[in-house]
Amino acid sequence: MSLVCWKCGASLAGMLLPLSRRDACPSCHADLHVCRLCRHYDVNRAGDCRELAADRVTDKTRANDCGWFVPRPDAYRGGGAAMAQASRSALDALFSPPDKPDAPASDQS
Repeated sequence: MSLVCWKCGASLAGMLLPLSRRDACPSCHADLHVCRLCRHYDVNRAGDCRELAADRVTDKTRANDCGWFVPRPDAYRGGGAAMAQASRSALDALFSPPDKPDAPASDQS
C-alpha cells in the first residue's frame, strides 16, 4: 500500500503501520490519524462516515481515537498550495493596475 498525506500528497512510505494518533506528515506536519485519511470517510454519508458504529467526529482533519480508522491510499485530492497559488495569481491579476500602453513619443522640436 502506497500511502500519501491527505493534505499535501507527500509520500508516507517511511511511516510505520498502523498509524498512531500522534503520527504527523513529515512534509506538512498535518495529523494523519484523521477521518480524511480513512477508507470509511465519505462526505455523502451522515456524519461523513460509512461505518455506522463509529463515534461521531466533528473535525475530520484533526487527530482522533476512532477504532475504525483504516488509512486509504487515495485520500489526497490535490489542491492545497498549488490551488492557493493559482487563486492568488488570479486575484493579483484582477486587482493590479492595467498595463499602460506605450505612449506615443511627442515631437517637441
